Amino acid sequence: MGVGEVGLHLARLLSVEGNDIVVIDRDADRLARVREGLDVMTVQGNGAKSSVLREAGVANADMMIAVTSLDTVNFTACMLAGSLGAKKKIVRLDEPEEVLGDDVAKKAQELGFDLVISPDVLAAREIVRLIRRSAATDVLEFADGRIQILGLKLDLDSPLINKKLKDVTTEYPELPFRAVAISRGIRTIIPTGDDVFRRGDQIFVISKSEAVPEMIKLSGKESVRFENIMILGGKGIGLRVAEELQDDVSVKLIESSKGEAVKLANVLDKAMVIRGEGKDLDLLAAEGIVDMDAYIAVTKDEEDNIISCLMAKHLGVKKTIAHVEKLDYIPLANTIGIDALVNKKLSAANEILKFVRRGQIVSVATLHGVDAEVIEMVAQKGSSVTKKPLRDLKFPDGAIIGCVIHNGTVTIPVGSSRILPQDRVVVFTLPTALRDVEKFFS
Repeated sequence: MGVGEVGLHLARLLSVEGNDIVVIDRDADRLARVREGLDVMTVQGNGAKSSVLREAGVANADMMIAVTSLDTVNFTACMLAGSLGAKKKIVRLDEPEEVLGDDVAKKAQELGFDLVISPDVLAAREIVRLIRRSAATDVLEFADGRIQILGLKLDLDSPLINKKLKDVTTEYPELPFRAVAISRGIRTIIPTGDDVFRRGDQIFVISKSEAVPEMIKLSGKESVRFENIMILGGKGIGLRVAEELQDDVSVKLIESSKGEAVKLANVLDKAMVIRGEGKDLDLLAAEGIVDMDAYIAVTKDEEDNIISCLMAKHLGVKKTIAHVEKLDYIPLANTIGIDALVNKKLSAANEILKFVRRGQIVSVATLHGVDAEVIEMVAQKGSSVTKKPLRDLKFPDGAIIGCVIHNGTVTIPVGSSRILPQDRVVVFTLPTALRDVEKFFS
């Protein structure tokens, strides 16, 4: 229910995988666009009404996913869906504490909700990870944190520039990593050994967590601890980021609304709250932006976020992070000079996909600006992936195995490596190859 950015992204991915999808939305034009591009059924109407849910066949649904922009509509729809027979319920709540109270998990369980998603919470967590891993543009964790996937932009000082991937692995044999994607302009490359790294490339690598500092050095950067952070926008994401960081670093938060600024000052006991506009260069200068290690822009105006981050970068801020609403903006981050773009709706969709794909898929995530996913799977006994060494497997085009976890030990595999039953494997795959990858592990 709801085909905004979250719902449309989910419908697209889940329909490609062969699921039977019914989409509910009030907007006839949106539904028409969905029908043109996807193999799904559509129902026009308010999903918080039982008559509409019945028309959509909710009584026979394995799962109801309510992701409109209205908390009360999502809440009501999932309650009704449960009473009408839907087996599982996923509800998006932008302000979960306001709807469910302080103990969100307990109340959700009492109400029969299987998963509660807050896009603001997920985006704030992503920003905090990016701040704590200062040189990366993307940070994803797998295998309980023992494996990380890093997005790294290759600077002029990177020793990787103009080298083939196979030569890099030969030169650094002790470094456990695998490059799984290169984003070059608007083009995504799934690399082979003969691909060459270029200056300005955005590369995505799978690495053991202990090897991350060395990987950052190879990108031409230094991972340093950030001490001074400035945040533009105090509602939602900005507040949550400030709450998470204020005990560890000096935080200055800029909010344009006087009333909101007063509320924030009362809530944030260690952060400094400033009333003002992010495009006010004099204000930024007066508040010491040139001394900031990172600048985070998370207002509701994505153009303001992008412009103010570009201003901050021009003034010498080491890392800039902007929240954007349009998914189309994300591939532009590198080309326009911003270190990282975060989209809360994409974060929410990824979290929902993790839940939907339970089974041999342990977890899933989407890389910003790359039309691909990273999935963590369990190899089943008798599956194709366990029968031959990797070099002899006809693994699907558009997919690459990044690492293997066997009995708790993490390895970056080579051609002679074999995957055994119950091994956990991190795979990088294009959406079109996902079904074939699943078959290898089933």
